[in-house]
Amino acid sequence: MPPELEHTVRRSTRARRVRVRVEHDGAVVVTLPARAREREAAAAVRELRPWIERRRAALAHAREALAGPPGTAPFLGRALTLVEQPGRTRVHRRGSALLVPEAGPQRRAAMERWYRRAARAEVEDRLAPAAHALGVTWSAVSIRDQRTRWGSCSASGALSFNWRLLLGPQDVLEYVVWHEACHLVVLDHSPRFWGLLERHLPSYREPQAWLARHGSALRL
Repeated sequence: MPPELEHTVRRSTRARRVRVRVEHDGAVVVTLPARAREREAAAAVRELRPWIERRRAALAHAREALAGPPGTAPFLGRALTLVEQPGRTRVHRRGSALLVPEAGPQRRAAMERWYRRAARAEVEDRLAPAAHALGVTWSAVSIRDQRTRWGSCSASGALSFNWRLLLGPQDVLEYVVWHEACHLVVLDHSPRFWGLLERHLPSYREPQAWLARHGSALRL
């Protein structure tokens, strides 16, 4: 019998059942309802082991497919060369180079801040013409780091987008922007919504499928 898979147990007062999740790095996290027994986590991991192993293999494949040359960072389908500068605290792009702090936790945080700033500009550059074509306006745009969502649209017209979209190809960002812009017209995922999206972005299925396959690997 193979050894038990390592896993982390978390409890949630909102959970109604046992949930098993595989993180982007392959770690297994089990969420238990507040009153569930600890052994239920191990039982769930044993039962779902084939799915966990398939999920880990898919994540490894996605990471391999997205891996760029050493010393680079992805940006909308391009590889920006990282140029380390001692004493630097803020990331700055200069052409195809990304000027970054010395290696360490501060670099990772500084790079995320830069991607968030860049994401707002890239999103708004695409959102403005999409909204104009649809004849709609939005109330606010926010850039976030959602665990499972790439974008969202509220009933009040507030849009949010995940900064990690900039780690993928341009057409994927374009798809998500159009997807959320179309929600300003049709808030649900009814046939009317998909018809509207296809009318304005006929090629949406390819980036949609790409995001489903590789999205979990979009990490710095």
